[in-house]
Amino acid sequence: MKIAILSRNARLYSTQRLVDAARKRKHTVKVVDPLRCYMSIAPQSFAIHFKGKPLGAVDCVIPRIGASSTFYGTAVLRQLELMGVYTPNPSDAVLRARDKLRCLQLLAARGVDMPITAFGDAPDDTADLLAMLGEPPHIIKLNEGTQGQGVVLAEKRSASRSVIEAFRGLYANFLVQEFIREANGSDLRCFVVGNEVVAAMERSSAPGEFRANLHRGGSARSVELSDDERAVAIHAASALGLEVAGVDLLRSSRGPLLLEVNASPGLEGIEKSTGVDVAGAIVAHCEGRLAERRAAEPKRKRKARTPH
Repeated sequence: MKIAILSRNARLYSTQRLVDAARKRKHTVKVVDPLRCYMSIAPQSFAIHFKGKPLGAVDCVIPRIGASSTFYGTAVLRQLELMGVYTPNPSDAVLRARDKLRCLQLLAARGVDMPITAFGDAPDDTADLLAMLGEPPHIIKLNEGTQGQGVVLAEKRSASRSVIEAFRGLYANFLVQEFIREANGSDLRCFVVGNEVVAAMERSSAPGEFRANLHRGGSARSVELSDDERAVAIHAASALGLEVAGVDLLRSSRGPLLLEVNASPGLEGIEKSTGVDVAGAIVAHCEGRLAERRAAEPKRKRKARTPH
């Protein structure tokens, strides 16, 4: 199998682990910086060049698209899809997950439980928006923030108003959510590959911090999920069209609540805290899906030739 990994940096832990896992399974693999790609688009004709040369044959592309390169990175991924390359995370699915508001709307429509969330644009609506959530504390988060950036805990209603006004002054899109106190500053990262959770960790915030992100000094340990937690994680990833996803949940008095879904989840924290070879699981999944596609190809061709 010829694998391309869309990544800005070949030295990142997650990228390097995928390279190592692919080579261990005897595949050819190259790291492709999507911002060094350029594309030719014509009727029924699609091509990609990378660093001045045709990209060459690719069977599978594993996207590792960061928030800063979402627009162009997903365009390159879409081009590869149009060229018939398999990917576990299609471009449209990546875009669904990257937009927090859109993600929550789609999952709420599929019955996934989550913290009560409010969104508004006009400054005159702030008081009513906060009334939808009830009494503080409130969590206010930027729509496209990552690794805990742009997430604020407002303990008082006046603080909520001040943060909302500040974000609006920056013309930023944001969400306001209820604060789940019983989570005690912890959340669950469920790593979904295909139709199973291959690894899970509980992340706990550092002293004086409410965000459980490891980049914010939080700690992590392997955790056993309940059947409900596992089912929610798999359902959320599937509903967005992702075959590889990091699904973040909160444990609450009313059951597991979805925080967000990450289409390019990091591997370092989950592998080191659980000891699971997540990179190997991703590559093995791609092998199986590509074999299914190839087995179905003759059937599709025969069907196409069948006269109607």
